[in-house]
Amino acid sequence: MLSYRHAFHAGNHADVLKHYVQIQLLQYLNQKDTAYSYIDTHSGAGVYALDGGYAAKNAEYETGIAPLWDRTDLPASLAEYMKLIKEMNPSGKMRYYPGSPYCADKVSREQDRLRLFELHPADAKILADNFRKVEAHALAQGERPTVRGKRVLITKADGFQSLKALLPPPSRRALVLIDPPYEDKMDYRKVKDTLADALVRFPSGIYAVWYPVLQRMESRQFADKLKQLPSSDWLHVTLTVNTPSPDGFGLHSSGMFILNPPYTLEPMLREVMPYLVKVLGRDDGAKFVLETGKGGQKNTGTRRV
Repeated sequence: MLSYRHAFHAGNHADVLKHYVQIQLLQYLNQKDTAYSYIDTHSGAGVYALDGGYAAKNAEYETGIAPLWDRTDLPASLAEYMKLIKEMNPSGKMRYYPGSPYCADKVSREQDRLRLFELHPADAKILADNFRKVEAHALAQGERPTVRGKRVLITKADGFQSLKALLPPPSRRALVLIDPPYEDKMDYRKVKDTLADALVRFPSGIYAVWYPVLQRMESRQFADKLKQLPSSDWLHVTLTVNTPSPDGFGLHSSGMFILNPPYTLEPMLREVMPYLVKVLGRDDGAKFVLETGKGGQKNTGTRRV
């Protein structure tokens, strides 16, 4: 199914959660000099304009990045995420929002490798064009070029299938981000099967999965199924910004499920999630859930709301 375009949803509350967690995972990997691979199975277009086109139609960024834009009381780790976004908006006006490939490019280092997959033909082309612009700008500013084709490789392909050939990575260090659109309910099964295969090939990798919290059964059961995968540890966090509507429409909540999370992530989330609920919450239904546990053990660990 190729109808989904992430530009409609750019910068919303789900993006805030996803990209905040992504950046923290990359910064953890940066603590060691050894290179790592960042693999994005569903990359999207890379950069999104908020003041026009698809993003302006629904203006979903008003549920996410907009309420954070002028805050002066951001927790330190959340301020790092906001700094990255503001640096791509040097005029001070909120015009552009980075997708996960752009976040990875800005946070990773010269020795690290980005492998970006996108199956949608239009978004795959836009992604490549955006990285060409990023590289041209970096060269003009005397900054590190992206060096597409070596440091960054963009491929129009199915990320679920393409991941297999990249594991294990040469350096034995990697972050894999999996965030399909889930318009096709088979995506839930594909994610679980892809992770099961990946853990056989590369059991020590960090795997981060984003998903929408919806009324459909596949979504409600998704996290519990991922908890059964044979990883050493898992972390599950969800952010709800408003009470679900009676008809079930609209994205009120989303989650991140991380296999083999770094020990630093949970304490950061304990600090940041209450803040996000306070700032992004739209009614009394706003909340967060944070759980941790061991792979293959259901209903273990901690839970905070």
